[in-house]
Amino acid sequence: MDHSTHQTGHAHDPAAREGHRAHADQHGEHAHGASWPTAAKATLHCLTGCAIGEILGMVIGTALLWGNVQTMVLTISLAFLFGYSFTLFAVRRAGLDFKSAVKVALAADTVSIAVMELVDNGIIALTPGAMDAHLSDGLLWSALLGGFVVAFLITTPVNKWMIGRGQGHAVVHAYH
Repeated sequence: MDHSTHQTGHAHDPAAREGHRAHADQHGEHAHGASWPTAAKATLHCLTGCAIGEILGMVIGTALLWGNVQTMVLTISLAFLFGYSFTLFAVRRAGLDFKSAVKVALAADTVSIAVMELVDNGIIALTPGAMDAHLSDGLLWSALLGGFVVAFLITTPVNKWMIGRGQGHAVVHAYH
């Protein structure tokens, strides 16, 4: 989700929120579900944070000579951290205080990141040899990339459903 064009000062303005609702309703995002492009952008937003966290986690886990379980816990933790941080920084730029911004990030991204991490890590865990592959092995990177693709394809309809009901990334739209 591109949050670079946030406007400040009207996030708590009822008229601005009503304007957003009218815009969303005009595009069928609440009455008939979110558009596929909106859901894809929200998913790509979360996937970017997840990918950064997972790759960084693998590099750190490998550098520290950690085992698979410790490295996977680190990668998942960092995926959530980076996924949330993208939304957190965007809504902070829009004028939200830190506590409110954290609440928005949690509401916007938790389900999306959780589904993505479950799918992506499940694919890596189930790909023979991927868990024991080294950072220099193509098997690891192909399993990771394949996991990201499948996670994107599964998470996009989830995000579409949630946004269409005013949940998930729809919470962030109020701060545009």
